[in-house]
Amino acid sequence: MAHSTPHEDTMLNEREIESCYLGQFIPVHYHHNMLMDQNRMHGFKSAINYAVKPGMKVLELGGGTGVLSWFAAAKASKVWCVEFNPDMVKEARKMLAMNPNGEKVEVIHADAFEYLPPEPVDVVICEMIHVGMLREKQVEVMESFKRRYLAKFGGPLPVFLPEAVIMAVQPLQQEYDFEGFYAPIVQFQETSVIHPGTVELAAPAVYSVMDFSQPTDIQVVWQGQFRVDKAGTLNALRFITKNILAVVAEESSTIDWLNHYMTLPLAEALQVRMGDIVNVSFAYRCGGSLPSLQANIRANMVVDAAAAIAPAGRSPVFA
Repeated sequence: MAHSTPHEDTMLNEREIESCYLGQFIPVHYHHNMLMDQNRMHGFKSAINYAVKPGMKVLELGGGTGVLSWFAAAKASKVWCVEFNPDMVKEARKMLAMNPNGEKVEVIHADAFEYLPPEPVDVVICEMIHVGMLREKQVEVMESFKRRYLAKFGGPLPVFLPEAVIMAVQPLQQEYDFEGFYAPIVQFQETSVIHPGTVELAAPAVYSVMDFSQPTDIQVVWQGQFRVDKAGTLNALRFITKNILAVVAEESSTIDWLNHYMTLPLAEALQVRMGDIVNVSFAYRCGGSLPSLQANIRANMVVDAAAAIAPAGRSPVFA
C-alpha cells in the first residue's frame, strides 16, 4: 500500500480503515496469483462471454488489474471499471492499453460504495469474492449499488455477475502437525486435490444461498446437525463456497467457480463415533474477518441421538 501523509490518515473513515485491515488493498504482485488461477479465469471469461451481448454497457466494481472488464470489452460498447486502490488504477490503465479493446474500458478511481455510472448499464461484475463471503465487501457493495442505482435510474436492475452463491459447511478431522510443530491455523485447500491430513467426518450441509438479484442480508446465522459417518476427532470445519457466475437458462445449466476450501480449527475438539449426532452453529457478517467467524463457532454432541434429526444427504451442488 502506498504511504499517506498524516493529514490524509486523519481523513480515513471507518470503512476505509477496515478495508485496509481486511486486505482490500492487495499489492499488484498478488494479482499474479489470481491471473494464474485457471479455474477462476476460465469461469469468469465464459460467464462474461455469455452474459454480455454486443453493444451492452458494463460496470465492474473492484476491477483490480482490469482483466474482467477486458473480457467484457470484447462485446460491450463501453465498460466502466471502478478501483479504489490508486496503485491498481495505474496498473490497470497500463495493462488495458497493451491489449486490444482496452480503449473501451474507462478505469475510474473511486469507492465502489459510492460510484454510479453516468448512464444505465446492462451487466454489473463484482468479483470481491472470499470463501464464505468473508473479508471482502462484495455483498455490502452490491446491496449499496442496488439501492443507489434504483434511486437514480429506476428499474430494472442490471444482471449481476456472479448471479448467486451457494455456501456449505462440513465437519473435519484436520491434521495440524508441521514437522512436529503443532499449529491449529486456518488452511486454504485446493478443491481438486486429495489432502492426506484431512478426514471428512460427515457430508457437507448447505447453510446459505444468496441470489444477488434479490435483497441480500449481510448477516449469516446458521444452526444445523450432522450425523457422523466416520469415527475420529472433530477439530475443524470446512467452509465451501460455490459461485454461480451465470445461469445458462436455455441449457438448464450454470457456469460456476468453486473457491478453495477454507478450514477453520475449532476451539475445542470433540471425539466422535459413527452415528453420533453433532450440533453446529455459527454467525458472522459478510465482509467480516475470519476471527469474527471463528469466535462464533459452536460444536457440541447431541446427547439423545435417537431424537435428533435424520442425516442430511450430500448436496449435489458440490459434486
